Amino acid sequence: MPLTVDQDPALPLDAQGILELAARSMFQLFSSVSQGMFLVDRSGRIVWVNEGYQRFLPDLGFSSVDQFVGRTVEEVIPNTQMRKVLETGQPVLIDLLTNQAGTFVVSRIPLRDDADRVIGAIGIVLFDHPETTLQPLISKFALLQRDLDDARRELASQRNRSLTTAGDGQRRAKYTFASFVGSSPAAAEVKRQARRAAQSSSPVLLLGETGTGKELLAHAIHAASSRAAGPFVSVNIAAVPDTLLEAEFFGVAPGAYTGADRKGRDGKFKLADGGTLFLDEIGDMPQSLQAKLLRALQEGEIEPLGSNKLVPFNVRILAATSRDLATLVREGKFREDLFYRLHVLPVRVPPLRVRRTDIPALVEALGEDLALRNGTPPPELLPDAMALLAGQPWRGNIRELRNVLEQAVMRSDSQSIDAAQLERVLRDAGVEPAAPAPVQDAAPVGGADDETLLLRPLAEQVAELERRAIAAALKAHGGNKLATARQLGISRATLYGRLENPE
Repeated sequence: MPLTVDQDPALPLDAQGILELAARSMFQLFSSVSQGMFLVDRSGRIVWVNEGYQRFLPDLGFSSVDQFVGRTVEEVIPNTQMRKVLETGQPVLIDLLTNQAGTFVVSRIPLRDDADRVIGAIGIVLFDHPETTLQPLISKFALLQRDLDDARRELASQRNRSLTTAGDGQRRAKYTFASFVGSSPAAAEVKRQARRAAQSSSPVLLLGETGTGKELLAHAIHAASSRAAGPFVSVNIAAVPDTLLEAEFFGVAPGAYTGADRKGRDGKFKLADGGTLFLDEIGDMPQSLQAKLLRALQEGEIEPLGSNKLVPFNVRILAATSRDLATLVREGKFREDLFYRLHVLPVRVPPLRVRRTDIPALVEALGEDLALRNGTPPPELLPDAMALLAGQPWRGNIRELRNVLEQAVMRSDSQSIDAAQLERVLRDAGVEPAAPAPVQDAAPVGGADDETLLLRPLAEQVAELERRAIAAALKAHGGNKLATARQLGISRATLYGRLENPE
């Protein structure tokens, strides 16, 4: 039976009576203004739900309150953290809960008796459609949560690899999506696309300038795919002489030619069987081999050099190139049918110059890597040095940034690095330093503007953040509205509407 709160005929005069009346009043207030509320006892069993919460029951799989009440909270509310509140006695005032009923902003408060013992807890649904009013916060939370999950998986994978027998011969992915550092809109979008590609078995073509992290993303896609337990085999086509590529791909039969291994040698397709084959710099593949690669992909079988036997294989193909494959096709330098075979799930990796807000995080990650390898403290870049890095065109992208940072660290006599040191490194490399630029594409977080922003109504804060995001994206894309709309994940019509009616 639902609990009821008796109305006091008169205001009590003693302090305890006032406290009891205040508690009942607050209970009634939360029950009436919240989107839903329920109570659990000390053992975690549901003992009461209010009328507001009952509308969520069908989505949770219950047709009546009687089916819901009396069960443990974990049985009826997936992903709940109520048990933790009962065990620790600590409230969770604001949290996000997501399950099949939707995404909710919730509070969880322990209930105590006169001896201060936890006797139950109350769960309150503050918002049941937070995606409309709290979208910027939820998107940021979701991104951070995904990166945290990726980091946990990567650490677990590293621990598992250290526990397995060394020398098992298995080729494994070295990176996960957590290794792709950055939370800028461009970085978030490429990780979103790559995560979706990981759930497919179709070929993926990673496009982008040299040094942007295409190989890292290939590792991450494999690590997040259903083939993660299988081998990850890569071949850099540009690094293998044309005369050896066929043997590299398809293997060599025993005694196929003078000097060949008597036992033969497996090619990359065979080594990657059951896993992923990453073809780096696919745009550099000689035309003489393109037809054979296409046939292998179409038929799912290869013929080692010197053999008349067809060998089946089962691999997922990832390819990458820094060249314009469409132009190569038009020039007759790359087979059109092979292009379409590979260009099923294209993922364009953005250059560093459109990810300027990621530079501080990248510098921190690269600095920590240098410190681990050299056994030294990580470098500390002064504000003028960070502004200088943010202003560079970075034609070599992250690879160039790493090189510049490493040279500066090796040349510096102190842990701190200023702009003058970086300018010397750049000039010695034949690069004229560009003018320093603000590290942030939008207004800096944590400054006076943001303190003022947080004192304004939520709707105004959201609108202001939206204006900043649009301005930053337009600036990054040189005013190109189509590219801006794609980056922000909105239609061009929506973008035009925001620009015409900024309020």
